[in-house]
Amino acid sequence: MTDISILDSVLLGVVEGLTEFLPVSSTAHLTIAEKMLDLPIDDKGVTAFTAIIQMGAIAAVLVYFAKDIARIVSAWVAGLHRPEVRGSFDYRFAWFVIWGSVPIGVIGFLLRDLVSGSLRSLWVVAVALIGWSAVMVLAEARATQARSEKSTTLTDAVVMGLVQCIALVPGVSRSGATISAGLFRGLDRVAATRISFFLSIPALVGAGLYELKDAVQESVPVGALLVGTVVSFVVAYVSIAWLLRFVAGHKITLFVPYRVGLGLVLLVLLSTGTITPT
Repeated sequence: MTDISILDSVLLGVVEGLTEFLPVSSTAHLTIAEKMLDLPIDDKGVTAFTAIIQMGAIAAVLVYFAKDIARIVSAWVAGLHRPEVRGSFDYRFAWFVIWGSVPIGVIGFLLRDLVSGSLRSLWVVAVALIGWSAVMVLAEARATQARSEKSTTLTDAVVMGLVQCIALVPGVSRSGATISAGLFRGLDRVAATRISFFLSIPALVGAGLYELKDAVQESVPVGALLVGTVVSFVVAYVSIAWLLRFVAGHKITLFVPYRVGLGLVLLVLLSTGTITPT
């Protein structure tokens, strides 16, 4: 049985909700938090717990963007049997999200053992935190922000979806990867961030559902799962609202000093043997 207390689940829920949509890597922060709580970070039950409480963050996206999602889904369903609807942006955007989510579904499934195994190392987290920060800096340097959400194309969505796969490496950050890809494609920050949110829905729901079996097999406490999921929902909802306002007037490179600093601290602690990588 995986021993995760209610207090552990509250703390991990807060970490998940705060970091899931910020370009700082929720997986990195959860891994660090689990290490500090003396939880075995390479344990299947702990990995399953981490994936399942992400459902709370996704629920926050569904609630926050409920009107947008309802409109997009309605247009997609209507367009399946009404050709005149297929020219609308909402109908096309639904397909963008679907096709943009295919890469993470395929690659995530094929690399599932690697992702939940050897990649769950603080060495990997530290290097990825620092390494992807350079990509974020380059993305902002090359960003033209000439295009709004309405100008999004299928190519944009697929590119962002492919880059999202890199975030399977703990420390990269799913939002940091997709927003950076959107900036490279010429989208403005708000558009790139909103698309990042929509692409997160299939990715995180799929991961959470897939890990349910491990949660059952490893006897992860149901109470801890529920508490962690609810806490992550509340905190993530506030984080989403804040991030959308933030990116409207600030560069994502403002997160880089924190990412690099955290990565360097981890490298020092690991190199000196103060902490172990798993």
